[in-house]
This record gives sequence, C-alpha cells and structure tokens, in this order.
Amino acid sequence: MFQVKVPATSANLGPGFDCMGLALKLYNYITVETSDELVINLIGDYTNNIPRNKDNLLWKSACLLWQKLGSKPHPLKITLENYVPPARGLGSSSTAVVGGLMIANALEDFPLDRFELLKLANEIEGHPDNVTPAIYGGITLTVMTEDTVVPRILAKHPKFKTVVVIPDILVETEKARKILPALIPRQDVIFNTSRVGLLVDVLINEDYDLLSIATQDRIHQNQRASLIPGMPEALKSALDAGAYGAALSGSGPTLLAFCPEGSEENVADRMKEALTTKSLPSISLALDIDSEGAVIQKM
Repeated sequence: MFQVKVPATSANLGPGFDCMGLALKLYNYITVETSDELVINLIGDYTNNIPRNKDNLLWKSACLLWQKLGSKPHPLKITLENYVPPARGLGSSSTAVVGGLMIANALEDFPLDRFELLKLANEIEGHPDNVTPAIYGGITLTVMTEDTVVPRILAKHPKFKTVVVIPDILVETEKARKILPALIPRQDVIFNTSRVGLLVDVLINEDYDLLSIATQDRIHQNQRASLIPGMPEALKSALDAGAYGAALSGSGPTLLAFCPEGSEENVADRMKEALTTKSLPSISLALDIDSEGAVIQKM
C-alpha cells in the first residue's frame, strides 16, 4: 500500500498563458492497494461527478503509461481523497493526471523520471501550465517545442504568501477557452510578452513590488471576466489592500493574490467583498507555495 500526494496548482499567473504556473499547499491524496478488480472509492470535500470506473481520468492516465511501457493495467483499489475543488481553476484535473501517472510508474518500479512523466502529462492535458508545477513544485515556466517540453523552476521558496478566493460558481475550462478570440492584436501580444519577461525577472530577483505590473494581462483575463461577476473589482481590491499582484487562477473562477506576510486576511476580505457586491459568494484560503510537487508516501 502507498499514497500519492499531488498539490493544487494555479496557472497563467496573469500574462503567462498556458506556460506558467505554481503549486500550492492544498492536496489531493490517492491511496493505492492491490485488488482483484478495479475499485475506486471517493472521500474528502469533493466527490460529486467523479467517475468510479474506467472512465476516471486518474485511471485513464495510469493506463496510458502502462500502454507506453507495453504493460498491462494492474487491478487496484484506489481511494481518492479530494480537497482540490474541481472546475475552479486550481488544477483538479492535473492532480488526477499526475496522480495516475505516478501510480503506474511506481507499480512498474519507476522506469520514468519526472521529466518523462511531464512529457506524458502534457500529452494528456495539452498544455503544461498546471502539470509542470504539480510534478516539480514551486513556480514554473514551461516552453513547448515540436517534440518536447522545456521546464524551468523559477522559484521554490518565494518570500510572499498567496491568497486564493474561490467564488461559488463553476467555470468549465472548455467554455473559458471558447470565449477567447481567435486573433490577438499586436499591441496586446507585445503587452503580454513584456509582462512575462518582467514576471520571470521579478520571481528570480525577488523584486515583488513590480508584481502589480508583472501580473497584468490582455490575452485572456478581460475576456473571461464576463464569466465571473466582480472579477476586475476583486483583483483591483487585492492591490488596494496591499497585495503585490493579483490574477485569475487558470481559467477561473478562482482568483489568486500574492501578498506580503501578514496582509493575507485583509486582502482576502477585500476581494470577497468585491465579489459580494455582485451577488457572488466566495471562500478564501491562505496557502504557501508547495516546493516538492507530487510525492509518493509509504503507508
């Protein structure tokens, strides 16, 4: 018996669309036992609408790795203990993908290293912004080429706190992608590329006062604001309350703020108030950056 612990993730970080992300100290746990047949049990805070059969994303991801290795799936009893909310922009699907790959890899005596697992995870997800920090931990940038991915860890232990504000609505990634325009004006591309460069520099050199500029975006956040009432006001409220920077988490609806230590509660309260004025209730969590990524723990 063993357990896989996979962190929640936040993608994009403002301008880093589909290529930047970070891991958070909020986890899904996957306990694995031998069995005569596939059994999937669900516990934790989030169990609704998660398949308990071979359609489960975790199981399908494990089967892909076995297929790549030319092995047969192992019948297992899998217990999913879920604390990462689904369809909220916190990488719930990535926890399933990464968890499934790590389970299969462990049962085959670890033939693949983290980089090889990342390539498979990216093949499943289609973009690496969530799976890279889920595997490596920290704050990451990942570049896709024609035949591989290039992951870079920009920071493992940044000197700021994070606040996530989770509105009480669901935003499906597919819907959030369809709302984006097919063509982007040149000035918006320039705007975003300059912010991505600044964001990388800020994280490496710990010049956090520039995060208010470095987390700005024109490619996806304004477009997705129509799906999240009060989002622009909440992001501005975070900055007004003392946050270094704030951004939409993934495709939303969760909002992310980078805060000086001690300001987390005030930032969270101000962000939630902004959403409440638009009749959108929410909850908040103060979370540190996870520096390890997904890990296997013996039981």
